[in-house]
Amino acid sequence: MSVYDVKSKYAEEFINHEEIMESLDYGKRNSKNDKLIREILEKARKAKGLSHREAFVLLSCELDDFNEEIFKLAKELKLKFYGNRIVLFAPLYLSNYCVNGCLYCPYHAKNKTIPRRKLNQDEIRKEVIALQDMGHKRLALETGEDPINNPIDYVLESIKTIYSIKHKNGSIRRVNVNIAATTIENYKKLLDAEIGTYILFQETYHKKNYETLHPSGPKHDYNYHTEAMDRAMEAGINDVGCGVLFGLQNYEYEFVGLLMHAEHLEAKFNCGPHTISVPRIQPADDIDPDEFDNSLSDRMFEKIIACLRIAVPYTGMIISTRESKEVREKVLDLGISQISGGSKTTVGGYSKDIGDVSGSNQFELSDNRTLDDVVNWLIGMDYIPSFCTACYREGRVGEKFMSIVKDHGIGQMCQPNALLTLDEYLTDYASDDTRNIGQILIKKEIDKIENPNLRENAKEWLKEIKDGKRDIHV
Repeated sequence: MSVYDVKSKYAEEFINHEEIMESLDYGKRNSKNDKLIREILEKARKAKGLSHREAFVLLSCELDDFNEEIFKLAKELKLKFYGNRIVLFAPLYLSNYCVNGCLYCPYHAKNKTIPRRKLNQDEIRKEVIALQDMGHKRLALETGEDPINNPIDYVLESIKTIYSIKHKNGSIRRVNVNIAATTIENYKKLLDAEIGTYILFQETYHKKNYETLHPSGPKHDYNYHTEAMDRAMEAGINDVGCGVLFGLQNYEYEFVGLLMHAEHLEAKFNCGPHTISVPRIQPADDIDPDEFDNSLSDRMFEKIIACLRIAVPYTGMIISTRESKEVREKVLDLGISQISGGSKTTVGGYSKDIGDVSGSNQFELSDNRTLDDVVNWLIGMDYIPSFCTACYREGRVGEKFMSIVKDHGIGQMCQPNALLTLDEYLTDYASDDTRNIGQILIKKEIDKIENPNLRENAKEWLKEIKDGKRDIHV
């Protein structure tokens, strides 16, 4: 029997099943323990985070007054660490060839109805130009696992192509990568290619269920997959992004496992996950939606996000266009700091010059608005849509980034950078209405920069943007 060890290099020890089950029992037994819940909330207000057990007590809480406090505290911590900025990105699907047998994904190798597509470098250029013309600066690269069709050299060549494209005032300044678990050697190659964050969803932390859901292919190996973040960080990748796919397993189990993974990275590398994603399973080709339903209501989904924000206040949190406008609107102030906009989950879905790509999408989207619609929507709620990628290029990554965030100092840099990148977007890409309301927001927010020298510099930089200069950042 494996023993729980947060610093262990073995998946079954740092994501220990017995520890998860004991934590679930502890949380449920204390769901109405007002003394304990009050103590945990007092600890959480210090903004230093919570253990997985403490966080699960809050998630299990059945006392209405305390639940209101939980949501209120999540909002306060979100504002404290990340302000009213929301970073925007888009996924770029390169290929849906895959050798795995994942039962919840239409890319699975046995699916004969989905058309298989792989973008060549010219098609990638067309996709990137289309994304640049929308206004995007940050991409999340996606591809199925297939050593023949999607080898690491193809991924590396694609990253090089993406970074090389300068179209009008557009450029992709940061490529985050969401590809299958791989070797330390390959992670070093990704590091040399100057990726931003390496993202890998665990899907489910329940080992038995994981192996059932992944009956064939290299992804079947639970330990190799779960230990991927360790290999990535050992290779020198500073920023990694975790996540589960809610709907594959009981959400309570996944919540605790996700926090245990964050604790493990913090304990072993002194740097927890740069981001945590919270996708819920969506309908897709050749997938029976009735097979995956853990009865996760919108309200509990919101509480999960709130409790994650309280437990790991320093970590960025991502919600994609899997979720509807209504759901995304509710969770923005509870903890979410990054969202996708104008997304396509189709290989070749952005450019009109690639041809018919129908049927090759990975899953259905719930939010199909354009990027301009999303930017307009955010501004209307007094959020600052940010296209900033400055920290990556200024070396504020990994442990260094986390130390700045934990000291609540990132806002001094993020606020002007967010406003400068928003002004670029408004100048180059926005509709008239979005441009008008965006300029009003910038005028209001610029005066909130606390450092007087930085505030005056930012005002001068905004003038330089009007004169044609781009990519100004602190």
